[in-house]
Amino acid sequence: MRALLIIDYTNDFVATDGALTTGSAGQALEHPIIDLANSFLDHGDAVILPTDLHQANDPYHPETALYPPHNLAKTRGRELYGRLADWYATHQNDSHVHFMDKNRYSAFANTGLDSYLRQRQITDLHLAGVCTDICVLHTAVDAYDLDYDLTVHRTAVASFDPTGHAWALNHFEHAMGATIVD
Repeated sequence: MRALLIIDYTNDFVATDGALTTGSAGQALEHPIIDLANSFLDHGDAVILPTDLHQANDPYHPETALYPPHNLAKTRGRELYGRLADWYATHQNDSHVHFMDKNRYSAFANTGLDSYLRQRQITDLHLAGVCTDICVLHTAVDAYDLDYDLTVHRTAVASFDPTGHAWALNHFEHAMGATIVD
């Protein structure tokens, strides 16, 4: 079984006015991500949306010192971006669709994602979303360490750092044996 993870595709990471926006690079992912999500559902596969959740001025969270406030609870910035918000509203009651909060870079940290996947006998993970060299990367490393097969969709990941994006794609392929597809 396989699952598509659409990581952090929110207004704060994608919209032009987002707090940590990937800008046009992230916005260009909108159609490929929707196409992938529809394809996965059409084949009876899971679509999981691990999404950053933070509290304002949290003195205990390491990202508070690293980045401006982003993906804050109950804000527009945390809402899914563009057509993905509409897609999710349409499919949120589908048993193959799962929205999950995360509070670290990796979708596996503090979330129960590994148990969710193993209960459903999902062994093949496809990654999409942002940022290629941060949350997608950390999720991929944890997935690799947990022995999942990885596919990264080149046309469905982006970063605000083109150098980091290129490095991460190379790392996925050459250090983790991930399949990179367009």
